Amino acid sequence: MAAARAARAGLNGLFAVYKPPGVTCFRVRDVVETLLLGELNSLDQPVLKKQVRFLPTTVEGSAGKELTLTATQLPVLADHPLVRGPKFTNLKIGSGHRLDKMSSGVFVLGVGYGSKLLTDMYNAHFTRAYTVRGLFGKATDDFSDMGKLIEKTTFDHITREKLECILAVIQGANHKALVMHSNIDLKTQEAYELAVEGLIRPMEKTPPLITSIRCLQFSPPEFQLEIQCLHETQQYLRKIVHEIGLELKSTAVCTQVRRTRDGFFTLDSALLRTHWDLQNIQNSIQDSKDKVKEELLRSLGHQSRSGKGPIDVDQVIESELHNTEGKLASDLS
Repeated sequence: MAAARAARAGLNGLFAVYKPPGVTCFRVRDVVETLLLGELNSLDQPVLKKQVRFLPTTVEGSAGKELTLTATQLPVLADHPLVRGPKFTNLKIGSGHRLDKMSSGVFVLGVGYGSKLLTDMYNAHFTRAYTVRGLFGKATDDFSDMGKLIEKTTFDHITREKLECILAVIQGANHKALVMHSNIDLKTQEAYELAVEGLIRPMEKTPPLITSIRCLQFSPPEFQLEIQCLHETQQYLRKIVHEIGLELKSTAVCTQVRRTRDGFFTLDSALLRTHWDLQNIQNSIQDSKDKVKEELLRSLGHQSRSGKGPIDVDQVIESELHNTEGKLASDLS
């Protein structure tokens, strides 16, 4: 079981997958866990022990066929996988900030001590980035193009300049709220240093806040926005599209919500469905290990300056890894 032990030990950390639309986050997590368990259990199939059994056989004797016992080596079926069952039956896989069923994009998962790091990511209040597509001229009951149509309006009067003006107003209002919830005096040296490092953000739960919003594409009735925010939900982003339509004396529905970044995980580091296997996930965990440590330390330094006690990331990793290896050794013994 040396290969299985080594493979299991390599499954400790954070990695990102690409969640397609139409699938729940729970389903994605379960599929990843099932695939990993299948590969772990396929490694190092045990060589079955042999035992000597005396089996009755017939031989030709002087009086015809006679019954006798013959020594035969047979495998011990008690260790057979079909009898014993799989060695690995579950993995400790946690999920980061979730995406609803209609959304797609970067979805962070943690395995082993990565589940603890997910908690640290949550407490760090990292921003996330989305590309949001909208369609002018319609209004639905759930702000998406799949909802029940309740109104149709004209949109010929909408220009890119008018749209960008509304976006500037939204961003300005959210920046004021961001500073207010950050509890930082902007006239201090601390505020200047945090601004240089890009760390001015609330370090506790707040209402959804937009740190940046801009128009990427404008071809009426369709348009595309890039939104960077924190403490958001995907439904909140759809509502933003709806409110933009109202501010422009029209209506709008959201046709797509796609997360392009979750903290320090981007689309480039998100594994596609065809890469949800043991080797690729291990490589992804290893590639992101240093980045995870660096970004968490930066954020924890921000917490320390804000009066909150910092968490020793190295100590967390070493402690959780020791516990995981100890449990793994006991499971395999």
